Amino acid sequence: MNSSALAGSDALMSKARGMLRALQATSDHIQASALVSHDGLTLAAVLSSEANADRFGAMCASLLALASRAASEVQRGELRQIILDGEHGPLLLTRAGNTGVLAVAAAPQANLGKVILDTRKTAADLAMLSAAA
Repeated sequence: MNSSALAGSDALMSKARGMLRALQATSDHIQASALVSHDGLTLAAVLSSEANADRFGAMCASLLALASRAASEVQRGELRQIILDGEHGPLLLTRAGNTGVLAVAAAPQANLGKVILDTRKTAADLAMLSAAA
């Protein structure tokens, strides 16, 4: 199933949001998360009220596309993850199979290794959710 089919299913979107909430429950340091299609559509999100989900999704998809091309240019194979290190904490963009990308924002004091592992597990689970539909 592709990301547009996932977007069309309320039950799957609800499950995806539940998975994002579960990810955020694994750590007090995970502050926001979103599943974004490759074309920039925010499929499911747990974001602050200040965040614009549509704009965030579009920017994440653009970052993933550019980084994938850069990785290909230097023969790094398929891009799995991007880590942006900001003043107020990291933002991880992790490929979620053919569904899209899982974006996760964490606090600066977060254990980055644990956030990476938890994010990769959730991204794989989201990819399986989409594939099973």
